Amino acid sequence: MDRIILISTGGTLEKSYSEQAGGVHNKESKVEQYLRQLRLPDLTIETIRLMNKDSLEMTDGDRQFILAAVRQHEKGTKGIVITHGTDTLVETGKVLAAALPHLSIPIILTGAMTPLGFEGSDGLQNLTESLLAARLLLAGVYLVMHSQVFPIQEVYKDREFVRFKRISSEPLPPVSEQPPADTLRAEPPLASSPRPFRA
Repeated sequence: MDRIILISTGGTLEKSYSEQAGGVHNKESKVEQYLRQLRLPDLTIETIRLMNKDSLEMTDGDRQFILAAVRQHEKGTKGIVITHGTDTLVETGKVLAAALPHLSIPIILTGAMTPLGFEGSDGLQNLTESLLAARLLLAGVYLVMHSQVFPIQEVYKDREFVRFKRISSEPLPPVSEQPPADTLRAEPPLASSPRPFRA
């Protein structure tokens, strides 16, 4: 049976509506109640409630706290999933990647644009996809959201379109600017040479 560690740090995924304050805030973790809705055969999930903060309020000390938790739990597990606010998720992921160059498991960071339990929330989808990614991906640090997987060094948050995108240094030219197929010539052939909650 596979074992996955889920580290909860807060973010929009975990926000709840407060009538007293008239808005959404990070109060109590609610990831576990949503894990119970999933069918997860042959998988044991150990949840660690590390903190419950908006990622814009995260400090360098908080990131070191997350790093310490990863180091403490990376042995004997298939992978680690970290729930995190999307505004500074990539920053935290890069801290982990820089400090853990010899990982033997995948570290998956995920979050949500709309809180768990709210109409139209992407939270449960992202959580489910991350649990699967933690069982399938090679060692490394990744962002998993909206049915997409990004190595953490190759992604950024596009705030205008409210989504994550891959960093592209040299995008392909539009199809209209590419040469017709019949003008392409094949190169001559080269000479041959002599990666606890139980469901």
